[in-house]
Amino acid sequence: MRPEIRALQEAMRQADYIAEPSIVTAVHLARAMEKPLLVEGDAGVGKTEIAKVMATLMQTELIRLQCYEGLDVNTALYEWNYQKQLLRLRMGTDEAERDPDEADPARAKGVARDEAGDPGPANSDVRADHLEGVIFGRRYLLERPLLRAITRDTPPVLLIDEIDRADEGFEAFLLEVLSDFQVTIPELGTIRATHRPLVVLTSNRSREIGDALRRRCLYLYIEHPTFAKEVEIIRAKLPGISDALAAQITHVVQGLRARRLMKPPGVAETLDWARALVTLHQDHLDAEIVSETLGCLVKDRHDISLLHAEDVETLLAGAGAG
Repeated sequence: MRPEIRALQEAMRQADYIAEPSIVTAVHLARAMEKPLLVEGDAGVGKTEIAKVMATLMQTELIRLQCYEGLDVNTALYEWNYQKQLLRLRMGTDEAERDPDEADPARAKGVARDEAGDPGPANSDVRADHLEGVIFGRRYLLERPLLRAITRDTPPVLLIDEIDRADEGFEAFLLEVLSDFQVTIPELGTIRATHRPLVVLTSNRSREIGDALRRRCLYLYIEHPTFAKEVEIIRAKLPGISDALAAQITHVVQGLRARRLMKPPGVAETLDWARALVTLHQDHLDAEIVSETLGCLVKDRHDISLLHAEDVETLLAGAGAG
């Protein structure tokens, strides 16, 4: 393993993210090559956590765009602050005359006024054009996650979470952002990133991601952890847990995954269950405690109905508990 990969792996371990070399290498290359990283895998395997850990290690801001069906460009990119724009219009040019940053260009040019002190037609046109330029300036722009990510002085980590939930139209819109790290705003022109963010896209594979987006990304698929890795994750996240209980928990969880439930438990559920058992001061597993806390681990009523008492006993027997 190359020294920089080993160093990053150890840093991620210190941040309680246990990662094998393939994960660490993909993250390192995404950062070094300034390429987005598309991470796929089942729910709860640690895809989102990669972005959180890297933001911590880089000591930078984590900007998260949570995708969903119907997500539109305005929500992801920018919106105009219509309330402030309307207020500015109502205030007219009086504020512009008081604010040197928005001084009336017509006044500066010495445009003549009539005897009543009102501007002439030409002056009104100039002032209207100036006011339009003011209300469509950056101070009235509400930056949403994608725009924030490319306008930061320090490169942030941009997490585009569950991109598979967004529709294909939004995916196509992302191509400009992820290709050149720039966005075009009609009133302002093209805004380019001075520092490229580290971009992590996650997908649970609820739909297939398009080839055009895949080509712009490095790719990583995360499997459910091995027995040894999952035990290590539990011990890292809950330092006070006993080795025996951590092993029993892992045996039961991996036994449940082998049954191919509709919603098999991920690492997140494993940790929830472990924390629940520690909270209840449980130092070993038995059928009663498993049945009482099963809702921490299995999150689908059909899956729970499939787990009869004999199934729990079988799982516990394999875990060396009873």
